[in-house]
Amino acid sequence: MKARMPQGYGRPDMNALMRQAQKMQDDMKAKQAELEATEYTGSASGEMVTVTMNGKHEVLSVKIKPEAVDPDDIEMLEDLVAAAVNATVAKVDQDASEQMGKLTGGMGIPGL
Repeated sequence: MKARMPQGYGRPDMNALMRQAQKMQDDMKAKQAELEATEYTGSASGEMVTVTMNGKHEVLSVKIKPEAVDPDDIEMLEDLVAAAVNATVAKVDQDASEQMGKLTGGMGIPGL
C-alpha cells in the first residue's frame, strides 16, 4: 500500500517564493535609495581636513582648517585630502554592506 502525501507536500510554493523575492527586491531598492541620500563625513589628521559625501560616493563638501595650509608643503595638504576622502568612502561602503546584509540575511548577493 502506497502512502498518499497531501498535495504540494515537499514542493515549494512557487507563487510564495516569487512574492518573497519581489518583496526582498523592493526592500533592497528602498534601502539603496535611503543609503544614497545619507551623508557621511570622514576626516584626517585630527579633523584638519573633513570630507562629506553621499551614499553615491559624490563629494558634497571639503573643509580645510587654516592651520592645515602650509604654502611650503602642499603635498601634505594633498595627502590629508586624499586620506579624508578615503576614510569617508570606507564609511559609505561599510554602512552599505551592513545595511544590505541585514536585508539579505548575509546571503552574500554579488553586487551589493
